[in-house]
Amino acid sequence: MRILTVNAGSTSLKLERYELGRPLPVLAEPPPPTYSSEPKPGDAERALAEAASGGPVEVVAHRFVRLPDGAPAVLRLDPGSEATIANAGVDAPLHDASALRAVEIVARLLPGVPQFAISDSAFHRTMPDAAATYALPRALTLSGLRRLGYHGLSHEYAAHRGCMLAGLDVRSARVVTAHLGGGSSLCAVRGGESVDTTMGYTPLEGLPMATRSGSVDPGLLIHLLRGGMSVDALEEMLERHSGLLGISDSSGDVRDLLAARDRDDPAARLALGVLVWRLRSALGAMAAVLGGVDLITFTGGIGEHATQIRAAAFEGGLGIGAHVDEALNAIVTEGTIAAASSAVAICIVTARENWQLARSVANSQTVA
Repeated sequence: MRILTVNAGSTSLKLERYELGRPLPVLAEPPPPTYSSEPKPGDAERALAEAASGGPVEVVAHRFVRLPDGAPAVLRLDPGSEATIANAGVDAPLHDASALRAVEIVARLLPGVPQFAISDSAFHRTMPDAAATYALPRALTLSGLRRLGYHGLSHEYAAHRGCMLAGLDVRSARVVTAHLGGGSSLCAVRGGESVDTTMGYTPLEGLPMATRSGSVDPGLLIHLLRGGMSVDALEEMLERHSGLLGISDSSGDVRDLLAARDRDDPAARLALGVLVWRLRSALGAMAAVLGGVDLITFTGGIGEHATQIRAAAFEGGLGIGAHVDEALNAIVTEGTIAAASSAVAICIVTARENWQLARSVANSQTVA
């Protein structure tokens, strides 16, 4: 099967092509793509045209942050399903609008080629009700207002790949996966299944991110609305002007903030301090949910490259004896970075969400 994969993230666009036969490669050992490109999101039309012209394409797989309630993990796209996704996607405005634009471009470039939406939250459907339920009136939670979680493709792959790198069996391992990038979340994985995560009904919940606030006291938001802020202005602030950008008042990019901190910028120092504080708090919470940890993995743009953030996260061993090796942390691009004395395996995993997209659509009965 010749598959074009389209991963339109909040701050990136990644395109890859795969040719997959049977049996499919195991999740933790992906084949190299036959084509790969990471254009700027604003250059999507030209980049998609180039990717589509590289040979026959039989299927196109798109990553969608938010699919409608009850939708399968792999959903064939048609005008009706696209309209339904657009309605659901208002709760993930930084993501699914870009993905829908990519679907429209591909439909013009490759008319008649089937396109599929791959759910980025389906991995979290195994969370127990206690983890997924908000403390709201039951009528609301039964209507679908519950914790859904996101980055599921990345978390699932990071758990499998990390266990392979650490010599652990994912079927029995307790793993905390940290996807840290423009959007960030943690996941507690037991036996290869998600049991908890930091994002909720929308990708706004949880850790502070590049421009998204992460968790904020709902009473504070009510205060802003009562003070005259409109709902649209509140959403714009929380999605695009908060997080690391909001704290620093200069940038949401960790690389910029690290450089500014080195120049003794107090706002950049505070933004990084908040990020590390919340990260350590969330790592501890995920470890507690699992009742112990065998492996912690880092993936995503920050997780893979920000050595100083990883090192700061493990100061004091997180209370569970988790320690990084300073030399390994500085040079390893994928693999173990745990100190010899560490009671917990620690790995860096290169994100492969496009591989997950290709494998998901190739493995789907919808396509067969």
